[in-house]
Amino acid sequence: MTRIDIFSGFLGAGKTTLIRKLIREAYKGEKLVLIENEFGEIAIDGGFLKDAGVEITEMNSGCICCTLVGDFTKALKKVMEDFSPDRIIIEPSGVGKLSDVAAAVKEVEGAELGCKLTVVDAGKCRMYMRNFGEFFNDQVENADIIVMSRTDTAAESKVLAAAELLKGLNADASLITTPWDKLDGMLIKEAMDGNALKKDMEQLEHEQHCHHHEHGEHCNCGHEHHEHHHEHGEHCSCGHEHHEHHHEHGEHCSCGHEHHGHHHEHGEHCSCGHDHHGHHHADEVFVSWGVETPKKFDIAKIEAALDKLAEQDSYGTVLRAKGFVDSVDGEWIYFDYVPGEASLRRGSASVTGRLCVIGSALNEQALKELFELD
Repeated sequence: MTRIDIFSGFLGAGKTTLIRKLIREAYKGEKLVLIENEFGEIAIDGGFLKDAGVEITEMNSGCICCTLVGDFTKALKKVMEDFSPDRIIIEPSGVGKLSDVAAAVKEVEGAELGCKLTVVDAGKCRMYMRNFGEFFNDQVENADIIVMSRTDTAAESKVLAAAELLKGLNADASLITTPWDKLDGMLIKEAMDGNALKKDMEQLEHEQHCHHHEHGEHCNCGHEHHEHHHEHGEHCSCGHEHHEHHHEHGEHCSCGHEHHGHHHEHGEHCSCGHDHHGHHHADEVFVSWGVETPKKFDIAKIEAALDKLAEQDSYGTVLRAKGFVDSVDGEWIYFDYVPGEASLRRGSASVTGRLCVIGSALNEQALKELFELD
Protein backbone atom coordinates (compact mmCIF):
# COMPACT_ATOMS: atom_id res chain seq x y z
CA MET A 1 0.00 0.00 0.00
CA THR A 2 1.20 3.50 -0.84
CA ARG A 3 0.61 6.17 1.79
CA ILE A 4 -1.14 9.24 0.35
CA ASP A 5 -1.42 12.54 2.23
CA ILE A 6 -3.56 15.42 0.98
CA PHE A 7 -2.52 19.04 1.59
CA SER A 8 -5.63 21.17 1.08
CA GLY A 9 -6.17 24.87 1.64
CA PHE A 10 -7.88 27.84 0.02
CA LEU A 11 -6.11 30.03 -2.52
CA GLY A 12 -2.90 31.54 -1.15
CA ALA A 13 -3.11 29.87 2.27
CA GLY A 14 0.47 28.60 2.05
CA LYS A 15 0.18 24.93 1.02
CA THR A 16 3.28 24.99 -1.18
CA THR A 17 5.31 26.76 1.50
CA LEU A 18 4.33 24.13 4.07
CA ILE A 19 5.15 21.27 1.69
CA ARG A 20 8.58 22.77 1.00
CA LYS A 21 9.20 23.04 4.74
CA LEU A 22 8.32 19.38 5.28
CA ILE A 23 10.47 18.27 2.33
CA ARG A 24 13.38 20.19 3.83
CA GLU A 25 12.90 19.20 7.47
CA ALA A 26 10.85 16.00 7.70
CA TYR A 27 10.86 13.90 4.51
CA LYS A 28 14.59 13.39 4.03
CA GLY A 29 15.31 9.81 2.97
CA GLU A 30 11.76 9.15 1.81
CA LYS A 31 10.94 8.43 -1.82
CA LEU A 32 8.39 11.13 -2.31
CA VAL A 33 6.11 12.07 -5.18
CA LEU A 34 4.05 15.25 -5.32
CA ILE A 35 0.95 15.47 -7.49
CA GLU A 36 -0.07 19.06 -8.03
CA ASN A 37 -3.11 20.60 -9.60
CA GLU A 38 -3.23 24.20 -10.73
CA PHE A 39 -6.61 25.80 -11.31
CA GLY A 40 -6.16 27.45 -14.69
CA GLU A 41 -3.97 27.00 -17.72
CA ILE A 42 -0.68 28.49 -16.52
CA ALA A 43 1.38 26.50 -14.01
CA ILE A 44 3.44 28.63 -11.64
CA ASP A 45 4.43 26.61 -8.57
CA GLY A 46 6.02 23.53 -10.16
CA GLY A 47 9.50 24.97 -10.61
CA PHE A 48 9.86 25.74 -6.90
CA LEU A 49 9.57 22.07 -5.97
CA LYS A 50 11.50 20.49 -8.85
CA ASP A 51 14.63 22.02 -7.32
CA ALA A 52 14.06 19.76 -4.29
CA GLY A 53 14.18 16.63 -6.45
CA VAL A 54 10.45 15.99 -6.26
CA GLU A 55 8.71 14.41 -9.24
CA ILE A 56 5.71 16.51 -10.19
CA THR A 57 2.68 15.60 -12.27
CA GLU A 58 0.91 18.80 -13.25
CA MET A 59 -2.67 18.74 -14.48
CA ASN A 60 -3.69 22.20 -15.54
CA SER A 61 -6.92 21.97 -17.51
CA GLY A 62 -9.19 21.93 -14.48
CA CYS A 63 -9.63 20.85 -10.89
CA ILE A 64 -8.77 17.28 -9.98
CA CYS A 65 -11.62 17.10 -7.51
CA CYS A 66 -14.28 17.71 -10.12
CA THR A 67 -13.67 17.81 -13.86
CA LEU A 68 -10.52 15.67 -13.76
CA VAL A 69 -11.44 12.93 -11.30
CA GLY A 70 -10.98 10.27 -14.00
CA ASP A 71 -7.61 11.58 -15.11
CA PHE A 72 -6.56 12.03 -11.51
CA THR A 73 -7.22 8.37 -10.72
CA LYS A 74 -5.29 7.28 -13.79
CA ALA A 75 -2.39 9.59 -12.93
CA LEU A 76 -2.28 8.32 -9.36
CA LYS A 77 -2.09 4.70 -10.51
CA LYS A 78 0.68 5.55 -12.97
CA VAL A 79 2.71 7.37 -10.31
CA MET A 80 2.42 4.36 -7.99
CA GLU A 81 3.47 1.95 -10.74
CA ASP A 82 6.31 4.04 -12.19
CA PHE A 83 7.93 5.37 -9.02
CA SER A 84 6.87 3.00 -6.20
CA PRO A 85 7.10 5.91 -3.71
CA ASP A 86 7.08 5.67 0.06
CA ARG A 87 4.65 8.56 0.20
CA ILE A 88 2.56 10.55 -2.26
CA ILE A 89 1.55 14.12 -1.49
CA ILE A 90 -1.46 15.50 -3.31
CA GLU A 91 -1.76 19.27 -3.44
CA PRO A 92 -5.20 20.02 -4.89
CA SER A 93 -6.21 23.34 -6.38
CA GLY A 94 -6.95 25.99 -3.77
CA VAL A 95 -10.58 26.00 -4.87
CA GLY A 96 -10.92 22.22 -4.73
CA LYS A 97 -13.14 20.32 -2.33
CA LEU A 98 -11.18 18.07 0.03
CA SER A 99 -14.08 15.62 0.30
CA ASP A 100 -13.98 14.95 -3.46
CA VAL A 101 -10.21 14.47 -3.55
CA ALA A 102 -10.31 12.05 -0.60
CA ALA A 103 -13.14 10.09 -2.21
CA ALA A 104 -11.14 9.78 -5.44
CA VAL A 105 -8.08 8.48 -3.54
CA LYS A 106 -10.18 5.82 -1.81
CA GLU A 107 -11.20 4.44 -5.22
CA VAL A 108 -7.60 3.68 -6.22
CA GLU A 109 -6.47 0.12 -5.56
CA GLY A 110 -3.24 -0.03 -3.59
CA ALA A 111 -3.63 3.51 -2.25
CA GLU A 112 -3.88 4.13 1.48
CA LEU A 113 -5.36 7.49 2.47
CA GLY A 114 -3.12 8.87 5.19
CA CYS A 115 -3.67 12.35 6.61
CA LYS A 116 -5.99 15.02 5.25
CA LEU A 117 -4.37 18.34 6.17
CA THR A 118 -5.84 21.79 5.50
CA VAL A 119 -3.91 25.05 5.65
CA VAL A 120 -5.94 28.12 6.70
CA ASP A 121 -4.78 31.74 6.53
CA ALA A 122 -5.54 33.08 10.02
CA GLY A 123 -6.26 36.59 8.77
CA LYS A 124 -8.70 35.60 6.01
CA CYS A 125 -10.59 32.72 7.63
CA ARG A 126 -13.81 34.64 8.34
CA MET A 127 -13.91 36.34 4.93
CA TYR A 128 -13.49 33.10 2.97
CA MET A 129 -15.94 31.27 5.21
CA ARG A 130 -18.58 33.91 4.52
CA ASN A 131 -18.03 34.41 0.80
CA PHE A 132 -16.87 30.99 -0.42
CA GLY A 133 -18.13 28.67 2.27
CA GLU A 134 -19.14 25.83 -0.02
CA PHE A 135 -15.48 25.33 -0.90
CA PHE A 136 -13.64 26.71 2.15
CA ASN A 137 -15.83 24.94 4.71
CA ASP A 138 -15.50 21.60 2.91
CA GLN A 139 -11.72 21.80 3.23
CA VAL A 140 -12.00 22.47 6.97
CA GLU A 141 -14.79 20.02 7.77
CA ASN A 142 -12.99 17.09 6.13
CA ALA A 143 -9.52 17.71 7.58
CA ASP A 144 -7.76 15.54 10.12
CA ILE A 145 -5.32 18.36 10.90
CA ILE A 146 -5.79 22.11 10.40
CA VAL A 147 -2.59 24.14 10.16
CA MET A 148 -3.07 27.88 10.56
CA SER A 149 -0.72 30.08 8.53
CA ARG A 150 0.40 33.67 9.13
CA THR A 151 -0.38 33.49 12.85
CA ASP A 152 2.80 35.53 13.37
CA THR A 153 1.55 38.47 11.27
CA ALA A 154 -2.22 38.43 11.88
CA ALA A 155 -3.64 40.30 14.87
CA GLU A 156 -4.03 38.08 17.95
CA SER A 157 -7.76 38.81 18.00
CA LYS A 158 -8.07 37.49 14.43
CA VAL A 159 -6.08 34.35 15.27
CA LEU A 160 -8.28 33.63 18.29
CA ALA A 161 -11.47 34.29 16.31
CA ALA A 162 -10.27 32.09 13.45
CA ALA A 163 -9.42 29.23 15.83
CA GLU A 164 -12.92 29.47 17.30
CA LEU A 165 -14.53 29.41 13.84
CA LEU A 166 -12.45 26.44 12.71
CA LYS A 167 -13.24 24.44 15.83
CA GLY A 168 -16.90 25.24 15.24
CA LEU A 169 -16.67 23.64 11.80
CA ASN A 170 -14.52 20.68 12.84
CA ALA A 171 -14.09 20.04 16.55
CA ASP A 172 -12.35 16.70 15.95
CA ALA A 173 -9.44 18.01 13.88
CA SER A 174 -6.10 18.76 15.51
CA LEU A 175 -5.34 22.48 15.27
CA ILE A 176 -1.77 23.79 14.81
CA THR A 177 -1.44 27.52 15.52
CA THR A 178 2.28 28.01 16.24
CA PRO A 179 4.12 30.20 13.68
CA TRP A 180 5.91 27.95 11.20
CA ASP A 181 9.36 29.46 11.75
CA LYS A 182 9.16 28.33 15.37
CA LEU A 183 7.95 24.82 14.53
CA ASP A 184 10.15 21.99 13.28
CA GLY A 185 8.67 20.16 10.29
CA MET A 186 9.18 16.82 12.08
CA LEU A 187 6.58 17.84 14.68
CA ILE A 188 4.01 18.42 11.93
CA LYS A 189 4.92 15.10 10.27
CA GLU A 190 4.63 13.26 13.59
CA ALA A 191 1.21 14.85 14.15
CA MET A 192 0.13 13.76 10.66
CA ASP A 193 1.43 10.21 11.04
CA GLY A 194 0.05 9.92 14.58
CA ASN A 195 -3.34 11.12 13.44
CA ALA A 196 -3.41 8.57 10.62
CA LEU A 197 -2.50 5.78 13.06
CA LYS A 198 -5.23 6.91 15.46
CA LYS A 199 -7.74 6.96 12.59
CA ASP A 200 -6.72 3.42 11.54
CA MET A 201 -7.15 2.13 15.11
CA GLU A 202 -10.56 3.78 15.45
CA GLN A 203 -11.69 2.30 12.14
CA LEU A 204 -10.46 -1.17 13.16
CA GLU A 205 -12.25 -0.91 16.51
CA HIS A 206 -15.43 0.23 14.77
CA GLU A 207 -15.31 -2.67 12.30
CA GLN A 208 -14.78 -5.17 15.12
CA HIS A 209 -17.92 -3.98 16.88
CA CYS A 210 -20.13 -3.32 13.86
CA HIS A 211 -20.54 -6.48 11.81
CA HIS A 212 -22.96 -6.32 8.90
CA HIS A 213 -26.00 -4.70 10.45
CA GLU A 214 -29.16 -4.45 8.47
CA HIS A 215 -30.74 -1.04 7.89
CA GLY A 216 -32.21 0.29 11.14
CA GLU A 217 -30.45 -2.20 13.41
CA HIS A 218 -28.12 -1.12 16.15
CA CYS A 219 -24.66 -2.41 16.98
CA ASN A 220 -23.09 -2.18 20.40
CA CYS A 221 -21.36 1.08 19.50
CA GLY A 222 -24.67 2.81 20.11
CA HIS A 223 -25.15 4.20 16.60
CA GLU A 224 -27.83 3.46 14.08
CA HIS A 225 -26.48 2.40 10.67
CA HIS A 226 -28.17 3.59 7.51
CA GLU A 227 -26.80 2.62 4.13
CA HIS A 228 -28.99 4.76 1.90
CA HIS A 229 -28.32 8.28 0.69
CA HIS A 230 -30.63 11.10 -0.19
CA GLU A 231 -30.39 13.39 -3.14
CA HIS A 232 -30.64 17.12 -2.45
CA GLY A 233 -34.22 17.92 -1.46
CA GLU A 234 -35.39 14.30 -1.10
CA HIS A 235 -37.02 12.93 2.01
CA CYS A 236 -36.17 9.84 3.97
CA SER A 237 -38.63 7.84 6.04
CA CYS A 238 -37.98 10.01 9.07
CA GLY A 239 -39.89 12.82 7.37
CA HIS A 240 -37.04 15.33 7.30
CA GLU A 241 -35.64 17.09 4.29
CA HIS A 242 -31.93 16.55 3.63
CA HIS A 243 -29.84 19.40 2.27
CA GLU A 244 -26.16 19.06 1.48
CA HIS A 245 -25.17 22.65 2.13
CA HIS A 246 -25.84 25.23 4.84
CA HIS A 247 -26.09 29.00 4.68
CA GLU A 248 -25.87 31.71 7.28
CA HIS A 249 -28.96 33.85 7.66
CA GLY A 250 -29.08 36.99 5.58
CA GLU A 251 -25.42 37.16 4.51
CA HIS A 252 -24.59 38.74 1.21
CA CYS A 253 -21.73 38.70 -1.22
CA SER A 254 -19.49 41.69 -0.63
CA CYS A 255 -18.42 42.07 -4.24
CA GLY A 256 -21.73 42.05 -6.09
CA HIS A 257 -20.76 39.16 -8.38
CA GLU A 258 -22.35 35.74 -8.67
CA HIS A 259 -20.93 33.34 -6.07
CA HIS A 260 -22.71 30.00 -5.85
CA GLY A 261 -20.88 29.07 -2.64
CA HIS A 262 -22.03 31.96 -0.41
CA HIS A 263 -23.77 31.29 2.87
CA HIS A 264 -27.48 31.94 3.06
CA GLU A 265 -30.44 30.22 4.61
CA HIS A 266 -31.74 27.56 2.23
CA GLY A 267 -33.64 29.25 -0.59
CA GLU A 268 -32.57 32.80 0.24
CA HIS A 269 -30.90 35.07 -2.28
CA CYS A 270 -27.75 37.12 -2.09
CA SER A 271 -27.45 40.54 -3.65
CA CYS A 272 -26.69 39.00 -7.03
CA GLY A 273 -30.29 37.75 -7.21
CA HIS A 274 -29.52 34.07 -7.71
CA ASP A 275 -30.80 31.09 -5.80
CA HIS A 276 -28.14 29.02 -4.04
CA HIS A 277 -28.81 25.29 -4.23
CA GLY A 278 -26.86 22.12 -4.79
CA HIS A 279 -23.30 21.05 -5.19
CA HIS A 280 -21.09 23.24 -7.36
CA HIS A 281 -17.80 22.53 -9.07
CA ALA A 282 -14.95 24.98 -8.82
CA ASP A 283 -15.15 25.84 -12.50
CA GLU A 284 -18.76 27.00 -12.03
CA VAL A 285 -17.72 29.63 -9.49
CA PHE A 286 -14.08 30.49 -10.14
CA VAL A 287 -12.20 31.50 -13.28
CA SER A 288 -8.55 32.02 -14.11
CA TRP A 289 -6.66 34.25 -16.49
CA GLY A 290 -3.11 33.39 -17.41
CA VAL A 291 -0.54 34.46 -19.99
CA GLU A 292 3.02 33.70 -21.01
CA THR A 293 5.03 36.74 -22.05
CA PRO A 294 8.61 37.76 -22.87
CA LYS A 295 7.80 41.35 -21.82
CA LYS A 296 10.23 43.04 -19.44
CA PHE A 297 8.60 44.70 -16.43
CA ASP A 298 9.55 47.42 -14.01
CA ILE A 299 9.24 46.15 -10.43
CA ALA A 300 7.53 49.38 -9.30
CA LYS A 301 4.85 48.89 -11.96
CA ILE A 302 4.27 45.27 -10.87
CA GLU A 303 3.90 46.48 -7.29
CA ALA A 304 1.43 49.16 -8.36
CA ALA A 305 -0.58 46.67 -10.43
CA LEU A 306 -0.89 44.27 -7.49
CA ASP A 307 -2.17 47.12 -5.29
CA LYS A 308 -4.92 47.81 -7.82
CA LEU A 309 -6.19 44.22 -7.90
CA ALA A 310 -8.34 44.95 -4.85
CA GLU A 311 -10.54 47.22 -7.00
CA GLN A 312 -13.41 44.77 -7.57
CA ASP A 313 -15.39 47.09 -9.83
CA SER A 314 -12.48 47.21 -12.27
CA TYR A 315 -11.02 43.70 -12.26
CA GLY A 316 -13.55 41.38 -10.62
CA THR A 317 -12.99 39.51 -7.37
CA VAL A 318 -9.29 38.60 -7.41
CA LEU A 319 -8.44 35.90 -4.87
CA ARG A 320 -4.93 35.04 -6.02
CA ALA A 321 -2.32 36.37 -8.43
CA LYS A 322 1.15 34.95 -8.90
CA GLY A 323 3.87 34.78 -11.46
CA PHE A 324 7.44 35.42 -12.53
CA VAL A 325 8.53 37.85 -15.22
CA ASP A 326 11.71 39.30 -16.69
CA SER A 327 12.60 42.81 -15.57
CA VAL A 328 14.12 45.87 -17.20
CA ASP A 329 17.20 45.52 -15.00
CA GLY A 330 17.76 41.88 -16.02
CA GLU A 331 16.90 40.33 -12.64
CA TRP A 332 13.62 38.37 -12.70
CA ILE A 333 10.65 39.36 -10.54
CA TYR A 334 8.59 36.75 -8.66
CA PHE A 335 5.31 37.93 -7.15
CA ASP A 336 2.42 36.56 -5.11
CA TYR A 337 -0.85 38.26 -4.16
CA VAL A 338 -3.80 37.43 -1.94
CA PRO A 339 -6.37 40.05 -0.84
CA GLY A 340 -4.67 42.61 1.36
CA GLU A 341 -1.19 41.18 0.96
CA ALA A 342 1.39 41.18 -1.84
CA SER A 343 4.96 39.91 -1.86
CA LEU A 344 7.72 40.36 -4.44
CA ARG A 345 11.18 38.86 -4.62
CA ARG A 346 14.02 38.52 -7.06
CA GLY A 347 14.83 35.13 -8.58
CA SER A 348 16.59 33.23 -11.32
CA ALA A 349 15.55 33.39 -14.96
CA SER A 350 12.87 31.09 -16.36
CA VAL A 351 12.18 30.03 -19.96
CA THR A 352 9.55 32.76 -20.28
CA GLY A 353 7.48 35.04 -18.08
CA ARG A 354 4.18 33.78 -16.67
CA LEU A 355 1.29 35.50 -14.90
CA CYS A 356 -1.82 33.88 -13.44
CA VAL A 357 -4.86 35.50 -11.78
CA ILE A 358 -7.63 33.46 -10.12
CA GLY A 359 -10.95 34.75 -8.87
CA SER A 360 -14.59 35.27 -9.74
CA ALA A 361 -16.10 37.34 -12.58
CA LEU A 362 -12.67 38.50 -13.73
CA ASN A 363 -12.40 41.27 -16.29
CA GLU A 364 -9.70 39.82 -18.55
CA GLN A 365 -9.39 42.89 -20.75
CA ALA A 366 -8.88 45.13 -17.73
CA LEU A 367 -6.23 42.73 -16.39
CA LYS A 368 -4.36 42.82 -19.70
CA GLU A 369 -4.37 46.60 -19.60
CA LEU A 370 -3.29 46.63 -15.95
CA PHE A 371 -0.18 44.59 -16.75
CA GLU A 372 0.28 46.51 -20.03
CA LEU A 373 -0.08 43.37 -22.12
CA ASP A 374 -2.69 44.69 -24.55
